Amino acid sequence: MWWRDLGGQGRIEPVPLVPPNIEALRPYEAGRTIESVRQQYGLTRIAKLASNENPLGASPKAIEAMAGTLNALNLYPDGGLRLREVLAAQFDLKVENVIAGSGSEGIMSNIIRAFLCDEDEVLTTEAAFIGFQVLARSRGVKYRTVPYRDWHYDLEALAAEINEHTKIIYLANPNNPTGTIFTRHQFDQFYQHVPERVLIILDEAYFEYAKDNPRYPDSMHYRYDNVITLRTFSKAYGLAGARIGYGFAHEELIRNLLKVKLPFEPSTPAQAAGIAALADKEFLHRSLELNARGLRYLSEGLRELGLPLAPPEANFVMIDMGSEGEAMRMFEELLSQGVVVRPLKAFGLPNCLRISTGTDEDNRFCMEAFRRSYASSGATRTG
Repeated sequence: MWWRDLGGQGRIEPVPLVPPNIEALRPYEAGRTIESVRQQYGLTRIAKLASNENPLGASPKAIEAMAGTLNALNLYPDGGLRLREVLAAQFDLKVENVIAGSGSEGIMSNIIRAFLCDEDEVLTTEAAFIGFQVLARSRGVKYRTVPYRDWHYDLEALAAEINEHTKIIYLANPNNPTGTIFTRHQFDQFYQHVPERVLIILDEAYFEYAKDNPRYPDSMHYRYDNVITLRTFSKAYGLAGARIGYGFAHEELIRNLLKVKLPFEPSTPAQAAGIAALADKEFLHRSLELNARGLRYLSEGLRELGLPLAPPEANFVMIDMGSEGEAMRMFEELLSQGVVVRPLKAFGLPNCLRISTGTDEDNRFCMEAFRRSYASSGATRTG
């Protein structure tokens, strides 16, 4: 708090040092680490299924490429130019249509900074990806939402809420934390109601898991001037620790994003890892196969217990436990058995848990613990 003199009249008033929109935010809380759970419970086996990470680790080719850059860490990075060139060639674009950054969230932050003015509004679904919630609310503009419809984006309701102040519409497909998608037909219908002055962020962080679904609207088939696609290497490519992501958009949008992004992101090792990961098709194939098995196994096991699931299209399943108390009880009981899952209160879904897919062994370990914990409550469900 600091004090401001009112016109030299000897009257002063308190002025908050931190703006109210920042004061109201809560810092992002990451999922529990393996080491913290090991120390708390004295466990030897732990399955970390909380953060949608790749259980296979990273591509060996990506690790080798990253290591090959370490002798040049005294030199500044090229701002992602080489990765932009590789992506442009792969997707038949110009370099001017591509941006690279420190994860897709880094680019998302630049979008908020570049395009939102004080009178603008942001429109999305309730309980949207928490990273976007924090970034958008930090700007201090009006943040409006509509409810989910059966855990899916209600695009019809979103279209009805567009007004003269709407500047950015955020859509994640597949969505985090629900894991659901909207279809090509639904997006086509929705886009007819979006004015050209409104910017659509299509967050495709989980694109690789859904891309083979014929109903999935791959945004590269929608190269509209007011659509920005965001993708990441954190999930299917196993590079969450490297913080590397990219985006596609009209060159005018990219040109303005480049004005506000940090000049030397992504880092040189991260860029090298991303380029090598793109070329490692075998690793990506193994990752997607493992994930598909995991989704089937976890979904079948949880449905056998009568638990309602959102239809999973990414690398996790979301369960509605019926109440916040039951969700937190299950979270704590699973934790005590060495299974780390994600309670979703911070997202805005206090009744829900999210379980990432792991190795086949981790998935079995998880379901064994889940059955024990669920049975101990005497809970019975249908649905």
